[in-house]
Amino acid sequence: SFPGGRRDPADGDAVATALRETREELGVAVAPTSVWGQLRTLPDRHGMTVAPVVANLGPLEALTLNPNPEEVEEVFTLPLAHLLREENQGYTHFRTASGYGYTLPVFLNGPHKVWGLTAIITELTLELLVPGRY
Repeated sequence: SFPGGRRDPADGDAVATALRETREELGVAVAPTSVWGQLRTLPDRHGMTVAPVVANLGPLEALTLNPNPEEVEEVFTLPLAHLLREENQGYTHFRTASGYGYTLPVFLNGPHKVWGLTAIITELTLELLVPGRY
């Protein structure tokens, strides 16, 4: 999943929350000028509203991650080229007890599977970054 959490009273907006959470969870200070924008808000499975923020962190090789072990179990990245390969894309079909069905995207990567809200946000981001290719 991506860094995230509840908005603190000191956070001015969703962007400030995203930047603070990224710093707290991954030890990465992202400058407000690196923010490209905010995706549309989405509901999570608990009924909370999620406001995804997209930013350019620069080359991954230049980043020094210092994950907070109380909040982050593991960190991995996926190249854009990997996400765009059809063999790494799929969908998961769900049914609720009431019979309602829905389909969500999933991205495959060896032992890791990107699914749920993280996959939805990844899909929305790909649609913006590479329209027509995804």
